[in-house]
Amino acid sequence: MARQGAGGGASLSGTLRGSRPWPVAFFDFVRAAWHAELAERRLFLWLPVAAGVGVLLYMSADHEPSLAAAVVWTLAFGALAWLFRARPIVFPILLSLTAVFAGFTAAAWRVERVAAPVLNRILIGTVSGTIEEMDIRQIGARFIIRVDSIEGLAPEQTPYRVRLTTKTPPNVEAGTYVQVKARLVPPAHADLPGGYDFARDAYFMRLGAVGNALGQIEVRAAPQEPSYGLQLAAAIDRFRNLLAARANAAAGGEAGPIAAAMVTGKRDLLPEETKDIIREAGIFHIVTISGLQITLVAGLLFLIARRCLALSSHLALHYPIRKWAAAFAMIGALAYDMLTGSRIGTERALIMTLIVMGAILCDRRALTMRNLALAMIVVIALEPEALLGASFQLSFAAVAALIAVLEAKMRSDEKHRQNEIDMPLRRAPQDHRGLQGWFARHVAGAPKHLLAGTAAATCATAAFMAYDFHELSPYVLIGNPLTLLVIEFFAVPGALLGALLYPLGLDGPVWTYVGMGINIVMAAAGHLSELPGATLHLKAFAPSALLCFTLALACAVIWRSTLFRLAALPLIGLGMFVAAQSEAYDIFIPSYPQSIAVRQDDGTLGALGLRPDLFALAQWLSADGDSRTPRDAALSAQSHCDKLACIATLPNGEVLSLVLQAQAFYEDCTRANIIVSPLIAPDYCKAQHIFDREKLLQTGAVALRWSNGQLMMQAARAPLENRPWSPLPTPIRKPSHFADAAKPSQNSSNASAPKNDYGDPFAYDADQ
Repeated sequence: MARQGAGGGASLSGTLRGSRPWPVAFFDFVRAAWHAELAERRLFLWLPVAAGVGVLLYMSADHEPSLAAAVVWTLAFGALAWLFRARPIVFPILLSLTAVFAGFTAAAWRVERVAAPVLNRILIGTVSGTIEEMDIRQIGARFIIRVDSIEGLAPEQTPYRVRLTTKTPPNVEAGTYVQVKARLVPPAHADLPGGYDFARDAYFMRLGAVGNALGQIEVRAAPQEPSYGLQLAAAIDRFRNLLAARANAAAGGEAGPIAAAMVTGKRDLLPEETKDIIREAGIFHIVTISGLQITLVAGLLFLIARRCLALSSHLALHYPIRKWAAAFAMIGALAYDMLTGSRIGTERALIMTLIVMGAILCDRRALTMRNLALAMIVVIALEPEALLGASFQLSFAAVAALIAVLEAKMRSDEKHRQNEIDMPLRRAPQDHRGLQGWFARHVAGAPKHLLAGTAAATCATAAFMAYDFHELSPYVLIGNPLTLLVIEFFAVPGALLGALLYPLGLDGPVWTYVGMGINIVMAAAGHLSELPGATLHLKAFAPSALLCFTLALACAVIWRSTLFRLAALPLIGLGMFVAAQSEAYDIFIPSYPQSIAVRQDDGTLGALGLRPDLFALAQWLSADGDSRTPRDAALSAQSHCDKLACIATLPNGEVLSLVLQAQAFYEDCTRANIIVSPLIAPDYCKAQHIFDREKLLQTGAVALRWSNGQLMMQAARAPLENRPWSPLPTPIRKPSHFADAAKPSQNSSNASAPKNDYGDPFAYDADQ
């Protein structure tokens, strides 16, 4: 009876045609569907969703929550769930609340584990420590130092890690203890509200400062032996760099950097032109180590090990070679994940692979959607901040959709087999035995299954692509199968063989083979990127819309009954409605405004500033749905700048001034409606709206728009926000002579401004 209720519309129509009133009949139908979901244990799959909600609640708090309080709430709801475990309605609610607070607790515990000092001012000094990771670029390199000491900082103020960039080829590698003079700045905050917050990610990476190497990197004797973990990480990074350099040189041309990225995860060798082409074609994941590669590596190792062991009849008949092969595949998957940098997508696939292979070791059947749920629970428990990243979102959404399609196919096949058993004489005439039947089942149907899986994954990830990157690629249904072709037949075999043959010097032909596959895909990607509408640029929308889309996806892939799956439709409609209500902003101001973006007379954004921040400008254009590049000459067409300030007349007739030097305050405060400056505005400045250093320290980056003649503001920081990665700013104390300090002298309007009173607090580098 329960399975009939879960089946869909037939049971409902039959119920409503009965003698009972339709509300009662509908309630019975819903109850039957609910019991069917309980019988199939689908409610377990909602636990990681609830835990994810707890992580989001933690991240949205405006001050640091108490870990002890979070643990108490988790234990309290867990105890209540145990007491009411026999109640079919109350128990799932209490268990969900337990999962919510468990996710909240995991996030709070993670913050406690990674707590480390973060630089709060610009600093130039000598950094001493061990190089943990070295990423070679086309020009110079970027590297991470596990810090031992920094000149000018006490031990309790010294960051755990710093990341430096050098424009010269490095003479050192990972594992070397070095000293280097560097210019350090704090990790930059988001350049627009709701945008990418590097400071938050850096905090969880224990990265307390970024900057540039100012001199030669000097090798020094380490004061003590580095830990085994650091030695292992450095050794792996050295091997990855050697393999990346070899793949780049052997594959050659445009395919070289892509081969290096596909095999090792090192993407710094990729030129911007190549990135643009594969992004326009919707196949940027070709240069990332994806979960598919982990799965293929494990499957290939399992198959090879099992076939080799089966060559011995004694082993095959007397020993559990299937379990041995599974153990070998688990070790190989772990090694591959470590050698490729271990990202969220590969971690999810690694956990799923370990669960599947572990089930083989335990003689148990592994449920695929349950594997995904367990993988999500493990990732949230260990790295809950990953939930906010595009890698986590895209990876889990795509795999959930693929598993849902696979489950639907398995149910359809099971139903078909049952029909054959019940009616053996009515076998379909196209069902052939032998080679012809095998070809019809496994080869002829492969394109259909590949397109169905690609379409499902594309639909599942569309909302996340639109929210995180503000763009969609209509031709992804063509690009993705090509990507899968290269990964399955070129990248994975090439990575395994190349890594094994590299120490012997016999890996050259392997990289040539990998390069052949890449050239095929890049030729197709070049044509796709030139097609009209290759990329649809979308405006930014509210996070609440993404939450609706996420819940809709969860309903579609988790529920089995048609009735509950239909709940995805109103959620999609609500998400589209909320997204459509998002207003375009007219002014974008970063937290340290050396340059800003303003709306021009033609309705597009323009850059304002002597030296536009290309990284921030790219984000502003993307959030506005603008396809132009930050280097487009038309972006600064309507601005007027001198070395003191930049002036722009806005479409509504108001005047905005970006004050770059203090002398400009005296004149611009009298003629401009809006004053923006990285300096502190003097007391006599009475402009209608002032966004100076003092204001922006409180708000962070802001986005402004006009609504009914009023200037509306959205800020990146909450008014009382005080988190480890975004501490409450210290109030600025103005000097006593501040009111007159910024006035120009009688002799020269270009007199030098007083130093350190309202000067440059941070000079962030664009390359962070």
